[in-house]
Parts: sequence; C-alpha cells; structure tokens
Amino acid sequence: MFDRDKWQEIFSTISKNKTRTVLTGFSVATGIFMLIFLLGAGRGLRNGMTSVFAQDATNSMQIYGGRTTKAYKGTPEGKRIQMVNEDYLGFKKSIEKLDVISAMSYIPGAEIISYKNNYGNFNVSPVHETYKEIKNFEILEGRFLNEKDIKENRKVVAIQDVVKEVLFPKETAINKLININNIKFKVVGVFNQPSFDDNSREIYIPITVAQNIFNNNDHLQRISFTLNDISVDESKKVEQFITYQMAKRHQFSPEDKNALWIQNNIENSQQFAGLFSAIEMFVWIIGIFTIALGVIGVFNIMMIVVKERTKEIGIRKAIGASPSSVVGLILMEAIFITAASGYVGLIAGVGLLEVITKFDLINKIYPPAAIYFLNPQVDLGIAVGATIVLVVTGALAGFFPARKAASIRPIEALRDE
Repeated sequence: MFDRDKWQEIFSTISKNKTRTVLTGFSVATGIFMLIFLLGAGRGLRNGMTSVFAQDATNSMQIYGGRTTKAYKGTPEGKRIQMVNEDYLGFKKSIEKLDVISAMSYIPGAEIISYKNNYGNFNVSPVHETYKEIKNFEILEGRFLNEKDIKENRKVVAIQDVVKEVLFPKETAINKLININNIKFKVVGVFNQPSFDDNSREIYIPITVAQNIFNNNDHLQRISFTLNDISVDESKKVEQFITYQMAKRHQFSPEDKNALWIQNNIENSQQFAGLFSAIEMFVWIIGIFTIALGVIGVFNIMMIVVKERTKEIGIRKAIGASPSSVVGLILMEAIFITAASGYVGLIAGVGLLEVITKFDLINKIYPPAAIYFLNPQVDLGIAVGATIVLVVTGALAGFFPARKAASIRPIEALRDE
C-alpha cells in the first residue's frame, strides 16, 4: 500500500491521461456531492416544517367556527357558526381519551398596550390555563396562567419575549403593571413561543377576564385539545363526533364542510412524516444512481487502463511480477481516484450547505420560504459512510479489470500490441 514506486507509477499514469482521469473523477465527485447536498436540503426542509408544526402538540386538534353553505331546517345559508362556552364544556365532558382542553376567546376593538412611555400593538389572546400544554411554550421568567387566575378573574398576563423587549427593554417585567385598553394587568410570566414568522407578538390573559370586562359575552374563537394514545383512524372518528355535536347545537348540516373547520394535527403529523420519508427515499435513490454512474466510469477507465497496459503487464509478469502485485497496482489506482474524487464531492457538498446556513441564503433569495427551510445539514456519519461505500465500490470496479490483467499469460500480453 505504501510502496513509493507503485505510487510514482500511479501518478505517472494519471498525469499521462489527465483529461480522462479528471472526467472520471468529476463523475464520482458529482455523485457524492449530489447525495450530500440533497440529503442536507431534505433535512433543512424537514427541520423547517418541524419548526412550523412545533407550534402545536402533535396529538392536538383545533376547532374553528365557519359559515354555512347550505340551508338546513329553516336556517339560511351563510350563517356564521359562533362557538360558545357551552361547546367547550360539552366537549370537555364527552370527548373520549381527552387529555387537556382549552378555549381561546378574543378582545373586540383596538388592543393598545403600554407600560410607562413604551407602547406597542400586540395580539392579546384570552385563554384557559391549559393552553400552555397544547402550545409549545418555554417559560423564560415567572409562570404561565394558572387555574386560580381563571376562577378568580385575576387581571394577570403572560407575555412573549419579543413583547417584553418592547415594553421592558431595560428592566424586569415580572410583577409590573401594563395597560391593555386602559385596564391594568400584572405580568406574571415571560415565555418563548415557536411561530411561523417574526411577527408573533403574543399576550395571554385569563379567558374569564376577557369575557367579563371586555364585553365579549361567552363567545369563543377556537377550542383546542389533546388526546391520549389515539390512532389516526380514531382521531377521524373524533372529528366526526365533533361535527355531529356542533351541527346539533348550532343547527347546520353535518355534511356542510364550511360550517366547521377542524385541524387534526394527529393526521397531519403522520402525513408529514410519511411525506418526508418518501422525500428522503427519493433523495437516496437519486444519489445512489448518480454514484453508480461514477463507479461505472471508474470501471470503464480501469478497463481501458488494463487494455492499454497489456504489454507492460506481460513484461512485468515475464520478469517475475506476481499476480497479486498486478492486482494491487490497479486496485490502488482505482481506490485513489475514487477516494480523492469522493472526498472533493463530500467537501463541496458540506461546504455549500454551510454557506447556505451561515449567510442565510434562502432568506435573502426568497424570504417567504425561509420558515420552511431551516439548518440544512447532513449527518456526518451518513456523509462518511457514503464516502466509504463509494471507495469500496470503486475498489470493486477496479478489482475485475485487475483480475483480468493478472490472468493474462505473459506470452499473450507480449504478442498483443
């Protein structure tokens, strides 16, 4: 392996056939580059979509009211389905395998929030204390809303970290009073929340407070809940149960798809996982075929090398060279071309992914796509493993021509011009 004379001979052969060697190496490098880049891009897409889906628990469902598109039992089409507290309480008692359930209300009119001389427009959402278990919050300071806040109608708030930066740029927010539409609320917690974009600026207040002091009656904007140990088929049955229950309460046709919108994250997460498994499989197929083409190129060049050096091999064997030394020489050349080209492709692929990440190129080229493409990386073990497989297949590509060369009888090789 470390025979200096053999390496000098290999480099001499390569230097005499630069164009052929470069083209062969390019095909191998392109194969590993495409595999690494496509795997990294697929991982970036998966990371981005995972981040988007991370806003809600994967075993959660959300219910929103819509508008009817069909007349039903004397009710005209176009009726707005307004969810109320009775719907929330009904689901809390009747849905099987229910884990936690929460409702979200809303505050009519402008939402002007201030602290001293700091002002901002933020999204104020009235919720139950269980909302934290449905959304993926990370509490940074203090706490989230609790059961006592809801039952005792406490004027308290939990604010997102970006809200804290605006209202409290130089001081702590906990236990400070902020104004929401000229009503004072005490800050009890600061949290971080995954979001689709950078415009998420949330403030959560007890739902009972909003319904009592902001003239909101018992109207709800959304009902969310999580389910324990449930399959996709079972979640679809829950959807059907909810639809029929709501249709009965609000007098609309159960077949009216626009009257109610149900977001089933249990089904969505399974579809998401299946989609990206298919994408990864497709990427592997493309990468493997590309690498295979490179290996075929190595095989062809080694066949040509053997044919061109038939006379030389005959002379070597005539003066005492063993078959193993002939095989070793050709194998070393095949492995060197494959390994060097594969390493170049590996570095190029990983380098491009690093450039995309470091300079945030997706966000600069097409910002709307940036939230769906996050940290395009490839697992180092997969990258190295793919390169090793490439080298092994390259060695096999050189082995068969080498074995053919070793089997040539010296007299036949010397006769072949």
